[in-house]
Amino acid sequence: MEKAETINVLNDLLQITNDRIRGFEKVEGKVWENYSGLKSEYDRMISQSKMMKVEIINLITERGGNPDDSTTVAGNLHRTWIDIKNSLPTSNKDIETLENVVFGEKSAIDSYEEALKSGNLDNDSRKVISDQLNSLKISYEQFNEIEKYKSRED
Repeated sequence: MEKAETINVLNDLLQITNDRIRGFEKVEGKVWENYSGLKSEYDRMISQSKMMKVEIINLITERGGNPDDSTTVAGNLHRTWIDIKNSLPTSNKDIETLENVVFGEKSAIDSYEEALKSGNLDNDSRKVISDQLNSLKISYEQFNEIEKYKSRED
């Protein structure tokens, strides 16, 4: 495994993390009146994402790389699609917003799993990314139970 490959994989994950942060910024304030039980988890996810970003940037710079602090094209397209959907009159934007959080978390999990399977991460990077993946899975499960929160808040 070459350092350049490790840096590329880490930069991809940095972009995914930036997508998460930007996506969370779009959710802020949209659903908390009806789903107050999710607010603390959401706040934890924002803090978690910012810490993950710092960890990945540190891994990249420790390996002599330059962090690519942008977002992905797919993430940008997804956020644009959400903006378009939110501008249309629908019956339950809150549920749609929470479903978008679930979709984004699942996409992040898939990317992390792919990175771990690639064989392009050194041991230290693998440990950090594996720990981050576990955190993503916890958040995914929390938001994937939308119906539970819907019935609890009604």
